[in-house]
Amino acid sequence: MPYGYTGKVLHVDLTTGKMEVEEPGEGFFRKYMGGSALGSYYALKLMPAGTDALGPDNVLVLSLGVTTGAAISGQSRVTATAKSPLTGAIGDAQAGGFWPAEAKGAGYDALVFTGKAEKPVYLWISDGQAELRDASHLWGKVTGEVDAAIKQELGDEKVQVLQCGPAGEKQVRYACIINMSNRANGRTGMGAVMGSKNLKAVAVRGHKRPEVADRKALAALARWGAQNLEDSGVYGMTLNGTADVLGYQNEVGGLPTRNWESGSFEGYEALTGEVMTDTILKEGDTCYACVVRCKRVVETEWQGHKVEPLYGGPEYETLATLGSYCGVSDLDAVAYANQLCNMYGLDTISAGATVAFAMDCFEQGLIGLEDTGGVDLRFGNAEAMVQMVEQIAQREGFGNVLAEGTGRVARRLGPEAEKLAVVVKNHDLPAHMPEVKRSLGLIYAVNPFGADHQSSEHDPAYEGDFDGYRERLAQLDLLEQQPEFSLSPEKIRFALYTEQFYSLLDSINVCQFVYGPAWHLYGPNQLVEMARAVTGWDLSLWELMKVGERRLNLMRAFNTREGFGREDDVLPPKLAKPRKGGPSEGMTFEPEELERAKDIYYGMCGWDQQGVPTRAKLEELSIDWVAEAIGL
Repeated sequence: MPYGYTGKVLHVDLTTGKMEVEEPGEGFFRKYMGGSALGSYYALKLMPAGTDALGPDNVLVLSLGVTTGAAISGQSRVTATAKSPLTGAIGDAQAGGFWPAEAKGAGYDALVFTGKAEKPVYLWISDGQAELRDASHLWGKVTGEVDAAIKQELGDEKVQVLQCGPAGEKQVRYACIINMSNRANGRTGMGAVMGSKNLKAVAVRGHKRPEVADRKALAALARWGAQNLEDSGVYGMTLNGTADVLGYQNEVGGLPTRNWESGSFEGYEALTGEVMTDTILKEGDTCYACVVRCKRVVETEWQGHKVEPLYGGPEYETLATLGSYCGVSDLDAVAYANQLCNMYGLDTISAGATVAFAMDCFEQGLIGLEDTGGVDLRFGNAEAMVQMVEQIAQREGFGNVLAEGTGRVARRLGPEAEKLAVVVKNHDLPAHMPEVKRSLGLIYAVNPFGADHQSSEHDPAYEGDFDGYRERLAQLDLLEQQPEFSLSPEKIRFALYTEQFYSLLDSINVCQFVYGPAWHLYGPNQLVEMARAVTGWDLSLWELMKVGERRLNLMRAFNTREGFGREDDVLPPKLAKPRKGGPSEGMTFEPEELERAKDIYYGMCGWDQQGVPTRAKLEELSIDWVAEAIGL
């Protein structure tokens, strides 16, 4: 029998209600591991080219990993994969919590949804038994209400519920998927795909997780993590959540402010993790079996609106996009806007970035009060920021326009607005600035699903702080410390190798805060130890890195089939305009620098100079079937 995983994939045809269990075999799971690689496999295999992302032919995959549910930190993750309604490219998003481990105990490694239900439904899985249930009475309800209603209906408070909120029902293009009412598969609009299929939720309950191959080895590694947490680079997240980095970002000029006009925010101190811990933090929460406890749970009030612990608390990206991006320094307002996003199922990064873009347009006179319905969309207006987030979530007023996403709105408003849109492949940039992290700019441009800050290691790990991370980076053959603000061939190699490693993490489906090549709790070789202990496979780091590379090529092939190429691997024009104020004063990221880096990057990947995987590379990765899919 398999160790760590069930060996079963549940296919659900929502149009007919038919369900089938596939058992692909050990070789399949060892090749793809789960998560994003497995999801990309089914997206490319089962979805016709040119599919409407909000149509019934889109394929939505919810995938776990071969180590999900094991008794060690960082393994309870679920990846959602489909064609993105925001970008038109491959869509990809991860979330933690307790749903993933519970879903593994319920009997499946992945769920593959096709078609569209005639009316709203939810999938109920209990110890291997699956059924579709009517969800008409849940449609329109916010996530906390749905979570409570399903648990009451099923008579079990330990049921875990993953769902699209009202924003997904209304197909906001950056709607997300939510579990526990506060854990989000945040990016690329996977909630809108779920809503377009009339799939309201997936509820799971499982009483038996798969056996692991070597319990003693796994327990020893888990103990090591608990004993070394305080000495690791991730411990700051235990103390202050991901917001622990906000002050540092501002200090180096890397905190995007007023829609990327600047890298420094004069009101940053009110948004730091330390201030949140000292003022509105109620407690730190965790995912299944994890010692890091980075999740924030806050409780406060803003203008008579309660911010409830049920909906968690803001992460760093949220504090930046709903805060500094918009020129807002009111922590309570940001916490309330974060709650709205979690209630309605809205990606906080794209929500905040889209509002900031609209504020920029308002300040530049490209839109006025007659467009916004009287909302004074000026930077620093916390009331306007909150009002617009709610309008987007409900597709009301000017929010209905912004629900289409920054890129589409910019094209609608014209060339001057397009100069203000900070997007790659219609995907809003997260709150880490390529001007001060040069290799990140390359990854933003080439990443298959658009700009993403969790798709490679950030430059400082290979620059000033290199000595502290030398041993772990050496495990990836990264040995030569690089100067700040460089984008040399060695820095590009760093970007590619760490991109492949992070791609692996999203496929074996573990947390990138717990496992990584630098400041993380566990290093690359310890990931191998963990995977061996769980699965019993005689794995090597080489084999696992190939899983990450395979996933990137699958995603790239999907995009090639959908018409994406080198011309789409570009950074927004605004990054070529000098930043204003602070340490990044005058900094830019010029198109010529990116084009030179792409030439080197594509060559290192084994792709042609249009960024298309070659047949030889696909053969080397044992996915030669992909060549036919993209016409090679």
